[in-house]
Amino acid sequence: MSSLFHTRLQQLQAAHDTLLAAPNQPQTPGNGIYTRWENPVLTPAHTPLFWRYDLDPATNPFLMERLGVNATFNSGALLWNGRYLLVVRVEGNDRKSFFAIAESPNGIDQFSFWDYPILMPETADPDTNVYDMRLTAHEDGWIYGLFCSERKDMERPHDLSAATAQCGIARTRDLVQWERLPDLITYSGQQRNVVLHPEFVQGKYALYTRPQDGFIEVGSGGGIGWGLTDSMENAEVRDEIIVDGKVYHTIKEVKNGQGPAPLKTPEGWLHLAHGVRNTAAGLRYVLYMFMTDLKEPWRITHAPGGHFIAPEGDERVGDVSNVVFSNGWIRTENDQVFIYYGSSDTRMHVATTSIAQLLDYVKNTPADGFRSTASVAQRYKLIERNLKYHKM
Repeated sequence: MSSLFHTRLQQLQAAHDTLLAAPNQPQTPGNGIYTRWENPVLTPAHTPLFWRYDLDPATNPFLMERLGVNATFNSGALLWNGRYLLVVRVEGNDRKSFFAIAESPNGIDQFSFWDYPILMPETADPDTNVYDMRLTAHEDGWIYGLFCSERKDMERPHDLSAATAQCGIARTRDLVQWERLPDLITYSGQQRNVVLHPEFVQGKYALYTRPQDGFIEVGSGGGIGWGLTDSMENAEVRDEIIVDGKVYHTIKEVKNGQGPAPLKTPEGWLHLAHGVRNTAAGLRYVLYMFMTDLKEPWRITHAPGGHFIAPEGDERVGDVSNVVFSNGWIRTENDQVFIYYGSSDTRMHVATTSIAQLLDYVKNTPADGFRSTASVAQRYKLIERNLKYHKM
């Protein structure tokens, strides 16, 4: 082994070991709703060296990176045998994404990837790209992964940026072997951000959808949809209703979509979603919350105004800047909640909270008044109460 190769390998391994072992710290005092943690939980540098480097000195004497990793983001999440697992969207330098599992003993640091990425089967119409998997441990006993399946739009063969998006479906019992099922069939154009509800509804599988006219633009419709299907083996939603639509001059003016599968509480289903608006600097993605009825999960009962999490500091910089996006959260046995979110299509972060805090937030945060005057009235009411209390 050459001196150069040996020295570089030692340096790379030491840096990787230090990164994986680095403790995370909470950001204080926070906003009382959740606690952000200082360090990203996953970055491209967290991926194993043997994914990126040829470690044979005979074929790689300069120890060059052969297969680079550009981003690790938009992860599904699951608590599995006492370990916190993320099904990560890993994007190589070639722009192709794939799924890989990283696990942690505590959910806030020490995340390390399993040796191999997920070997996801293809359908008869192979995907060009797959990404943003939502995990649902369904009451039927399967763990389902629903994700975006991207293919070239063959109706526009000469437009090399023209693509189609549909909902890919896979299921597993052990997170190692995955069975690929046919893509979801709907009658509303393309689909992104489709999420499987964890329980049967009216004896059927229930899906939160996001119908759109094109690959990027949702068109005149859009919003978070709702539909039922008889089976997941050949999933088909014939009737789609909009649960949560876009609204002018709000955080979800351009488009919105369901994040992870909702969390069941005695007071209703807690939902985390993303909203998008346009700015002079481009699209801005934030997260927001709402709650739906326990027996009618398509009916919103509480909808706090404004964003829940927005990109801050270094989170605002990356491949696609000014973006936070979540498709995974974990609820523990003691009702703690770990919210995993990607920032700027580059890295993964965690924010921690509790079911009690989230219920307080969705029930007691004022709804959007949709006008400046209404917003001022809400703030006046808060100020008057606080000043009265302060003077007592």
